[in-house]
This record gives sequence, structure tokens and C-alpha cells, in this order.
Amino acid sequence: MGSIGPAPSIYLLEEFPPAAVEHCQKLFHTILPTDPEVKNWRENATAILVRELIISADDIAQAKNLRAIGKQGVGIDIIDQDACAKRNIAILNTPGANAQSVAELVLSLTMAVARQLRSIVVKQAANQEVRKEHCSGTILQGKTIGIIGMGNIGLAVGRIFRGAFGSPIYAYDPFAPKDAWSDLEHMRVDNVEDMLPHVDVLTLHLPLTPKTRDFISAPQFQLMKKNAILINAARGGIVNEAALVQALDNGTIYGAGLDCHDEEPPILQKYEELWATGRVISTPHIGATTRETQVHTATTAMNRVYEYLTTL
Repeated sequence: MGSIGPAPSIYLLEEFPPAAVEHCQKLFHTILPTDPEVKNWRENATAILVRELIISADDIAQAKNLRAIGKQGVGIDIIDQDACAKRNIAILNTPGANAQSVAELVLSLTMAVARQLRSIVVKQAANQEVRKEHCSGTILQGKTIGIIGMGNIGLAVGRIFRGAFGSPIYAYDPFAPKDAWSDLEHMRVDNVEDMLPHVDVLTLHLPLTPKTRDFISAPQFQLMKKNAILINAARGGIVNEAALVQALDNGTIYGAGLDCHDEEPPILQKYEELWATGRVISTPHIGATTRETQVHTATTAMNRVYEYLTTL
């Protein structure tokens, strides 16, 4: 990629992988997080790149020269989208770039829950004897998976489970085109409730919005199989955590794998009751945190900002 004239500038407001920074410096005049100038981004920046840093309406109001925000990853809920829209500031994220990484974590969480790996490892680490006759996991071959959200990640999950386990697939997404996933055999439903009694694994791949907050709560758990596993690798808040604790305590569902929580990173003070059920494994939102994906998503965001600034 190249341009005629001076390279555009970009402020990296957080740390990014060295390989991605090197790529950025080939495209942009790059202000690094270690450069004292980075603190002046609100006054001077035309473009910024973020990963987890919240960009508020007040930030946008102060950033008079800002034209583009690069966002490593898919979710843009950390950025005040209304404020950007009013100023015509582009938010350039990386949909699809982390799909395989997140999908592989969904597989990992599902298998860990199915084979009770957390409780086994925790007991052994606490010097408690765990004998194989005390363990009773569940097999995944042929088990049905329900996928909420038919985007790139959901598709990658579907392909993995279909290929590895021959899983029948139910899918729900009111916004996906009618011909979505035409190359992957699945049963599409118009209502989430239509799939819940049939699935052994329910996995969530939708954004957090006012409409999707508490999307999975007590009424949904009541419809699920007692051997069902819930996976949330999307956003905290989509699952009502209090209802999840009750569902696990009551044996309404089998277990849960959570990469996303209301409070992140998850800590014992907040999640002791949930973890005490012995049937939950939690990770601190690591879906996209593989070496390869971190470089890929960062460089993809940089490329999108560069293209936006140099083709206007």
C-alpha cells in the first residue's frame, strides 16, 4: 500500500503487537503510546487506533480534527457511536478477522465444560484426590448445537462442530440474509425459543444492545435441556448471570463456558457463587487473543483507516 504525498498520521492509544506497529509505520506517521505527544490526541489527531480504551462523547467533542477511529476487533460498544455519527467520524473495526480464533475458543470451552475439566483441575490443585470413577463427563459426537448470531464467528463455529462432531445445527439471526450459510446444512428458526428445547450446546454470537441485554435469562433456561451447555463468547450482559447461577444450582442446565462477563476481568469477589457451582469455566475475554489474530486484527484496522484517509 502506498500514497502520493505525506503519509497520514495515526495515534496508537494502546499497545499493539510489534509486527503490527511495524506495519503501521510503513503506512502512517505513527505516534506511539510511549510518545509524550500521544496525550495530545484530542487536540491533534485525525486518526486513532484503539483496542479496549473507551472513547466517550466528551472525547469526541474535544477531538475537533478527528476523522477516523480504527478499532481492533469487532465490538464497537466502547466507542460513543452517536457522537461519531453526528461528526461524521468513521469507526473502522475488523469484522470477521477474529472469527477462527473465537470459534476455536468456543470449542475449547464446550469441551472443557463437557468433560468437567475445571472442577477436576481445581480439586487436584487444592491437593484433593480425584479418581476417574468420580468423574462423569458427556460426549459431544452427534450433539446438536444452537447458534445465535449468523455472522462470521457463528459460521466458523458451525463449521467446526459440523466437521468435528457431525452436529446438527440450529441457527437464529433476524438480520442475516435469507440465503446466509447456504453452504452449511442447518435449521434456521424465527424465534430463539423454537431451538432451545432441541439443542445440547447453545452458543451466543451477537452484539450487546438494549434489546439483547439479558437475552438469555430464566425463561430461556427453563426451555433448555437438562444436559445443555451454554457458551457466551460474545459480550457480558447478554446472559443474566443471576439466572444462570440459579439454573446451574437447580440442575436446569448442565454447565456454562463464559469468555464474557458483566464485570471484566472476572474476579472471585464477584463470581464466587457462580464458580462454586463447579460447572462453569470462565476466561477473561480471550476469544481473539492468539498471537496470529492480534497481529491480523490490528493490521486490518490499520489498513482500513489508511484506505479511508487516502481515498476520500
